[in-house]
Amino acid sequence: MSTDQIDDSSAPLIEHLAELRSRLIYSVAAFVVAMVICFTVWNPIFNFLTHPICGALAERGQDCGLYLIKLQEGFFVAIQISLVGGLALAFPFIAYQMWRFVAPGLYRSEKSAFLPFLIASPFMFFLGAAFAFYVVTPLAFDFFLGFQQVGSLAADGGEVPSETAGITFHGSVQEYLSLTIKFVLAFGLCFQLPVLLTLMGKAGLVSAAGLGSVRKYAVVAILVLAALVTPPDVITQVILFVVVYGLYEISILLVRRVEKKREKELREQGLWFDEDEDEDPLMREFDEGGDARP
Repeated sequence: MSTDQIDDSSAPLIEHLAELRSRLIYSVAAFVVAMVICFTVWNPIFNFLTHPICGALAERGQDCGLYLIKLQEGFFVAIQISLVGGLALAFPFIAYQMWRFVAPGLYRSEKSAFLPFLIASPFMFFLGAAFAFYVVTPLAFDFFLGFQQVGSLAADGGEVPSETAGITFHGSVQEYLSLTIKFVLAFGLCFQLPVLLTLMGKAGLVSAAGLGSVRKYAVVAILVLAALVTPPDVITQVILFVVVYGLYEISILLVRRVEKKREKELREQGLWFDEDEDEDPLMREFDEGGDARP
């Protein structure tokens, strides 16, 4: 191969790398802008994120107060909120840049097949995040706050020292924020399971029968996942297990639907053959115990 031929063959690769660089620059710029926007309004975002703990404390007649344990903790809380909020805000634009980079290399049928999954993925993530924020975190915080203990006072109201040690929640701002984000990310990622398995089923990597046959192993894996990504309380772990296992069963139904749709399309094109149709009639007679005749 001559030098000119080598240069010509490497040109498309250079063009793809240049295109990838441009998409990455646009994505990073969008993330930085979104992060700056979130940094300017991190206080309202933090107030929104504290609704679960404040609601649980209000039910117990306690003031909602979180404390800065370290001097620099408030700054790092603002940065953490800006990073997570900036990623969430810029994600649609980043996903669009990813699509613009991948789409030219796909056929029209592949684009129509892949685009619904690209739309369903962020929808399922925000659905899981909302479920974690509005359902799971209030239950978890209510469970944790149930271990508080109010010190006993004198019956006549006098200033008598308490005979029982008081255990009252005085939470760290950064610890609370990290726990809440952990809940949201864990459930948001777990809600991607139907999208991932359905996409793999459409690509022929998994089948409904195969997923059903490994159901018992999936149960063990989900139990381990629930123990790893949630705090050590039974309520949250049971909720995560029930939700993820339900999503697994839904995934099996979706994969089966994809298989039936593929079978229908192949039958219409005359490309689908049943297993017994592929078998030689002469061999079928031997399998049935009959005498083969020419």
